[in-house]
Amino acid sequence: MTVFLCGFMGCGKTTSGKLAAKKLGCGFCDTDDLIVRTLDMSIPDIFEKKGEPFFRQTEAEIVKSLCGKIIVAACGGGAMLNKDTAEAARQSGSKIVFLDVPFEMCYERICGDTNRPIVMRSTKEELETLYNQRRSVYLKHSTVTVDCSGTPAENADRIAEAVRK
Repeated sequence: MTVFLCGFMGCGKTTSGKLAAKKLGCGFCDTDDLIVRTLDMSIPDIFEKKGEPFFRQTEAEIVKSLCGKIIVAACGGGAMLNKDTAEAARQSGSKIVFLDVPFEMCYERICGDTNRPIVMRSTKEELETLYNQRRSVYLKHSTVTVDCSGTPAENADRIAEAVRK
């Protein structure tokens, strides 16, 4: 079964996801890394040269290509905001796990990250507004919500437990 991890930037999808994949005995991938490798461009370059809509389209195609694989996939913060992408994942039998982390914790991890175009062009207040807008969509599009405000190991345990249920 494919396990898609979704949540706001900095919620720990990659860090906790790698550990959760080990606990579940399967592989791990990060959709942002797959996009970078597929397009042979950095995320900031993709946003600058091809635009965010192109990035989101590529992201949706990557997510759909992972459906049916036995893998834990850390999705970019915007991947499961797309209703069609989330629906395709659900219909394939995948689990969509929302990693619920308070904004302040996410912000602490992402502020100043030059590899995140949205962070670089936004104020803290704008990011918090975006966080609040996205949180309701993550809740709507996910199949399970996991409190991931603990350590990466604790979060991985919670993710693995939620997936096994």
